[in-house]
Amino acid sequence: MPQNAPAAHAAGGAETTPAFSPLYRQIKTLLTTSLQGGEWKPGEMIPSETELAARFRVSQGTVRKAIDELATDNLLVRRQGRGTFVATHSEERTQYRFLRLMPDDGPRAGLQRRFLDCRRMRAPAEIARALELKGGETAVQVRRLLLDAASAPSPEAARAVVLDDIWLPTALFKGLSAERLSMYRGPMYALFEAEFGVPMVRAEEKIRAVAAAAEEAQLLGLAPGAPLLEVDRLSFTYGDRPVEWRRGLYNTAAHHYRNELG
Repeated sequence: MPQNAPAAHAAGGAETTPAFSPLYRQIKTLLTTSLQGGEWKPGEMIPSETELAARFRVSQGTVRKAIDELATDNLLVRRQGRGTFVATHSEERTQYRFLRLMPDDGPRAGLQRRFLDCRRMRAPAEIARALELKGGETAVQVRRLLLDAASAPSPEAARAVVLDDIWLPTALFKGLSAERLSMYRGPMYALFEAEFGVPMVRAEEKIRAVAAAAEEAQLLGLAPGAPLLEVDRLSFTYGDRPVEWRRGLYNTAAHHYRNELG
């Protein structure tokens, strides 16, 4: 078969041959379709490059280049001597990939969570548009605090550093409750991918400085008008489908927002 026309089967058995793109990009698209279809779950190892080359009837080098791009996109993770695995937020090295808040002194430590509310309701128009909700569709609103327990003398004295308002499409997160969130010990995104089949694969953020309103200041233990960093995040799953909108208010008195460029 010609090298520029792989006969490949995506999840569900349908033959798919993307056109007008380099061959490795076609293979990347087919692999992404398999990921989206759940052929390989988060944390699972995918077939070897040799096996995938035979499956798609292309060279191993073509498969390797496709996997390299998926690894750069944080959809796959290469492990030396072990193979290539589907990225998961359960892993320590990736579970804070979307949280850029770092303490001013010392390494980042895990933040303690305190869930304040979880309810189903109609989302504000701005959020409904961002999540591409159709008329009548509701969303799950989750409100939580993240507390810096590592630097506190006791858990009760932990200082709140983030107030999150999170919105999720109800259709994808049926059964999500404050109790379920509180009982889950891993990262929230790991819960989403493990129990609801919704992996968060990328996110877009907008950041600006704001002054704390009265209610926000009280929850964060600050004076009204105290400076905060407002971080609006829209997270996407496979196929660039928006599945989470959140607004985080960050108290940066002893923390900073850190990003790596390049």
